[in-house]
Amino acid sequence: MKFASLGSGSEGNALLISAASGVTASTVMLDCGFGLREAERRLARLAVAAANIAAIVVTHEHQDHVGGVFKFARRHRIPVWMSYGTFQAVQAHSDGVDVHFCRDGERIGIGDLEFFPYTVPHDAREPLQYAIGDGASKLGVLTDAGQPTPHLIDALGACDALVLECNHDPRMLAQSTYPPSLKRRIGGPFGHLSNQASAEILAAIDKSRLTTVIGAHLSQQNNTPALAYAALSEVLDNTRVALHMACQEQGFDWLEVRS
Repeated sequence: MKFASLGSGSEGNALLISAASGVTASTVMLDCGFGLREAERRLARLAVAAANIAAIVVTHEHQDHVGGVFKFARRHRIPVWMSYGTFQAVQAHSDGVDVHFCRDGERIGIGDLEFFPYTVPHDAREPLQYAIGDGASKLGVLTDAGQPTPHLIDALGACDALVLECNHDPRMLAQSTYPPSLKRRIGGPFGHLSNQASAEILAAIDKSRLTTVIGAHLSQQNNTPALAYAALSEVLDNTRVALHMACQEQGFDWLEVRS
């Protein structure tokens, strides 16, 4: 199993997960917050043809995650999975798309990949994040959550690789030019994870198999890669775990999930 990002941040998010079995391969896109042409351009950078994407799986209805989903799915005839709550928020745009529903705790099988949805605290209708496996290894994904919960910590246990939101530095957020209401939303219990909250999650999960961590969804205004890296480094054994940062423009290139 391998994974790559088309881009990660408030201007658009999309993650690719791919697994091969013999001569066949399954590639799934997790979210698509980019316009049709931009998504296709970013896929080309990763040497992926849209025709080879088996499905799009959606985390929630915010535009930086779902904004390009239906246009892309309609153009390339790709099925889409999302929670029913998310669908209620975006169904006006879903005509002509094959939509399937998923919910917390119910496994989704897509080709050689298995998706395990779990709920998170975020200001959306029915937000889900996912752990993904191929029978041998496990990738955990957590963005767009306001605070740690026992449920998400359990869901991410024993991952081989982890994509983990590091949205903001609390001091930078407090000193930013954002209006007070937006500061409260971002820093609140249903907003986004600070570097410190992400480090708390990383410290709490079962890291016995962990070899790779990607800091993701960094705010370009209220965080820096150096601050996020420092916060996560404090709870990692850096001789064993590779730590990287995803960016808005380039995301990150293909990485193997090593079990």
